[in-house]
Amino acid sequence: MFDRNDENFDPNDPRRGDRVIETDDFQVHGDPWENRTSGRKPPMKRRGGMAGRLVALGLCCALIGGAVGGGTAWYVSQDRGDTVLYEGESRSVNVDTTSVKSGQAMTAAQLYAANVDACVGITTQVNTNVYGYVVQGAAAGSGFVISSDGYIVTNYHVIKDATSIKVAFHNGQSYDAKLVGGEAENDIAVLKIEATGLHALTLGDSDSLVVGEPVYTIGNPLGELTWSLTDGLVSAKDRSVTTSEGQTINMIQTNAAINSGNSGGPLFNAYGEVIGITSAKASNSGSSSSAATIEGLGFAIPINDVKSMITDIIEHGYVTGKPNVGVLLSDVPSYATQYGVPAGASVEAVLSGSCADKAGIQQGDIICAIDGTDVDSTTALKDAVRQKKAGDTVTLTIYRDGEKKDVSVTLDEDNQTRQNALSDLQTTLSEQKKQASQQQQQSSGGNGYSGWPFFGFGY
Repeated sequence: MFDRNDENFDPNDPRRGDRVIETDDFQVHGDPWENRTSGRKPPMKRRGGMAGRLVALGLCCALIGGAVGGGTAWYVSQDRGDTVLYEGESRSVNVDTTSVKSGQAMTAAQLYAANVDACVGITTQVNTNVYGYVVQGAAAGSGFVISSDGYIVTNYHVIKDATSIKVAFHNGQSYDAKLVGGEAENDIAVLKIEATGLHALTLGDSDSLVVGEPVYTIGNPLGELTWSLTDGLVSAKDRSVTTSEGQTINMIQTNAAINSGNSGGPLFNAYGEVIGITSAKASNSGSSSSAATIEGLGFAIPINDVKSMITDIIEHGYVTGKPNVGVLLSDVPSYATQYGVPAGASVEAVLSGSCADKAGIQQGDIICAIDGTDVDSTTALKDAVRQKKAGDTVTLTIYRDGEKKDVSVTLDEDNQTRQNALSDLQTTLSEQKKQASQQQQQSSGGNGYSGWPFFGFGY
């Protein structure tokens, strides 16, 4: 601090920099010597006055209005009342104007301050891993509040197989959370905590995004660097990304830093509206030190793709209208196609009472086409079925006993009961295959072949 009245004051002192000098009468901002020698009077402090207070109040209201923004609300019916979800009203982007969207854009600092209290860290306890072995460990992710009565959105893979879930807020409060429902194929899940009066984030319009638009995310990278803000741009839209869970999902590509622990957090536009759910990052899977490092390839689920699913999960506990065939499938191996077996999805098991069962589909059938379009894998069949709705009738072409035939199937609606039944069927089938493999190895001296590999695809 340098006092301009100090007889030892040296205007050429390199340490003086930009300072704020306070006296009884005024403040000088910036370079004190510049103010002193320019002949300008320093700004005087206001000692009060109603007009000043009214101006300050007006500015405060304008800032608050700009930060919150306009929006609409829709209500989700609940037995205990109405859950309110907020949706922004920002207009479509016009790239020919200097203002990308109507309304007041925020600085990164304003956006963080306005929204960090609605972003949460999620910790789960997982006691059983994907191979069925009992383990002890915790996984960390992110999420965000979408209603003032305690509904929280995150990624499905964050809470998958969790035996307990806790969410923590920026102010230090934490809550036990229960899983309302999840959608593995779209990697979303909804949690519920017993709390009211929470700040709920506003959902924006991901369809209106343009490449080059700034975006931000708040999350918990590595599970330790809690409530970190990162920023970037929309690098691309409508990217088809296959996650480590094997799900192919439409994504927004961004160069905003997204790391382990960010999964499930909100991706904001410059107006503080959630336009995506951060979900994945591209990385090197190999161990070669010569492999090029991958940077700046983050992905988020467009919020428009999952808005209705979130509402369905809150109301029903699952996404309604999804088709369910009621079969477990595995890919036909490439070596089998060399002997005239068509590529497609091999039926490993059929759920009793399902639409597949009613249509006469049997274990050992190979589904090689749907509605006349060839499918060469379980993924291709799955993607084709996802375009349908429960109640739709489709024609599946199956290969059985060296011949192809068409089967008409009216698709069931997917729900938690069918998912649980398929999961139990998969467990039973896996045990049967394991026992058969062990018996065959014993009888053949350890060189037996247990059949085609089973990947456990069921829907």
